[in-house]
Amino acid sequence: MDGFLRVAAVTPEIQVANPVFNREKICEKMEEGARLEVGIMVFPELCLTGYTCGDLFLQQPLIQSAREQLRCIEECTRHKEMLVFVGMPWEYGGKLYNVAAAIHKGHLIGIVPKTHLPNYSEFYEQRHFTAGSKGVGLVSWEQQEVPFGTQILFQCKEIPQLVVGAEICEDVWSPCPPSISHALAGATVMVNCSASDETVGKDQYRNALITGQSARLMCAYVYANAGEGESTQDLVFGGHNIIAENGTVLAESKRFSPEIIYGDVDLERLCSERRRVNTWPERQEGGHLMIDFSLNMAEMERQQKEKLFRLIDSRPFVPKDEKEKSARCEEIFTIQAMGLKKRLEHTGCTHAVLGVSGGLDSTLALLVTVRAFDLLKIPREQIHAITMPCFGTTDRTYQNACRMAEEMKVSLKEVDIKAAVEQHFADIGQNPENHDVTYENAQARERTQVLMDIANQVNGLVVGTGDMSELALGWATYNGDHMSMYGVNGSVPKTLVRHLVRYCADTCQEEGLQEVLLDVLDTPVSPELLPPKDGVIAQKTEDLVGPYELHDFFLYYMLRFGFMPSKIYRMALLAFEGEYEGETIEKWLNVFYRRFFSQQFKRSCLPDGPKVGSVAVSPRGDLRMPSDSSRKIWMEDLQTIHGRNAL
Repeated sequence: MDGFLRVAAVTPEIQVANPVFNREKICEKMEEGARLEVGIMVFPELCLTGYTCGDLFLQQPLIQSAREQLRCIEECTRHKEMLVFVGMPWEYGGKLYNVAAAIHKGHLIGIVPKTHLPNYSEFYEQRHFTAGSKGVGLVSWEQQEVPFGTQILFQCKEIPQLVVGAEICEDVWSPCPPSISHALAGATVMVNCSASDETVGKDQYRNALITGQSARLMCAYVYANAGEGESTQDLVFGGHNIIAENGTVLAESKRFSPEIIYGDVDLERLCSERRRVNTWPERQEGGHLMIDFSLNMAEMERQQKEKLFRLIDSRPFVPKDEKEKSARCEEIFTIQAMGLKKRLEHTGCTHAVLGVSGGLDSTLALLVTVRAFDLLKIPREQIHAITMPCFGTTDRTYQNACRMAEEMKVSLKEVDIKAAVEQHFADIGQNPENHDVTYENAQARERTQVLMDIANQVNGLVVGTGDMSELALGWATYNGDHMSMYGVNGSVPKTLVRHLVRYCADTCQEEGLQEVLLDVLDTPVSPELLPPKDGVIAQKTEDLVGPYELHDFFLYYMLRFGFMPSKIYRMALLAFEGEYEGETIEKWLNVFYRRFFSQQFKRSCLPDGPKVGSVAVSPRGDLRMPSDSSRKIWMEDLQTIHGRNAL
């Protein structure tokens, strides 16, 4: 579904030097994987015989038995839609090789020998095996010729993005693993049949190695490791399996308990990363033999709609782990403050001016400004917090703005703009009873004029408060809150703004400041441009443009990976299950694309601001998008969700 491929890494129960028993267990695991529509299944190194056979590898009965059981495994795969990799010994050209045998629908389709044979510490593979060399030969098997060599890739006919490369255990530990050349030749999925024993701390190193290799090669990596059945004499094996994707672990097994782990890798995401990063080279053709295989995608998609073996985070900008979240918040907060610090230093400004409304965005901007001034050792009194009450201001937000300035020991100035806006209405002939967009935007522009003029008075710099989510939706008044001299929140999404303010509340160690910050967090998000009803906020932003957690989700997967709207919709169904119905998600996804494309002209002239994450909308670096581009093909894709008119 939408580029997802289900893979599995398996540690079967085995008996050393008993291929019949081992084959039975391998086939049992294949049956389990087939029920879940696994597309690629990977077994450990030499698992058909056992890795720890020692000199028994030189015995003809063991070699012969392994070949006989391979025929049984072939038969077991005949009616299964999967590509299976099984580790076994293979005699070729009078020498014995440690290989990964690739089996598909009843046929052995390729044999990949191990390139790097360890012969140190507890390993002595060179005693029995010959290292695979570059090039591809042919071996006779069951009245056919089967490719044998290290430069073999397996390409799926139904999924062009699915190209599989194989390596074996020590290969990935070497300075130049075969997976590098596989990836450069187009492989997006790497499999590793491994037999890595356990020593203290080795699991952490193994995890870092596999995830690091998947990140370096922008690929999925399926690592299947030998388990306790191999434990003999001085060695203990833990069955540590890992499925990683571009530096992220999708699944990892518990050690010392044989199990099968599953993961749904996102091939479109991997291809998007390679396409986006221009240091990733063009595909190197000709060096590898491509072997075709096929998969029944229709049945796989059906299974994936029922369950997906990967986390689709509904809040991709916010870490779930509390410790990681705190560290991330501190890092982002520091980046924001350091960016502003540099701008103040460069311009020679020792005063800053910003509007404070008692809302989340202006609260975060004030906290960042205070941090920057503290770093520069400039008195906080030279931060000018301006509150500008007007028609929609409520007592709650007004009091919070005032209390915040007092608790942070910055200068507070109140400029009531009602009279100025009413005079402006009279000048342009605007009926003040007509609460249209002119009524709203006139207030926002008047506030910006006040801030700019006060900045001139104090020779200061206007600090912008608008966040990235508002910029993505165009939820800003052009030449109003849209404009500043430095926008500290410009690349911080709304879902993250809330957590940054919460982090400051939790760590400020000032009871009064914490109290007001918590009340700000509890206040509905609103521009407060319409008169309140019974003293409470009447204009709630998310009632008008939609929930920010949905828009941030859409924004992340659109800009970061370039996914189709229909894929983002189906991912959102899984991510927000139990929170939002499909109809609601579809409604706001339509709004997102309509606003995103129509409001680029506002983003094309944004003020400078610090980039804090991998998604940003600055026209100077991250989003070189024409202001008048058509959204037609995106909206047409949205129509495929239910076939209704989304234009």
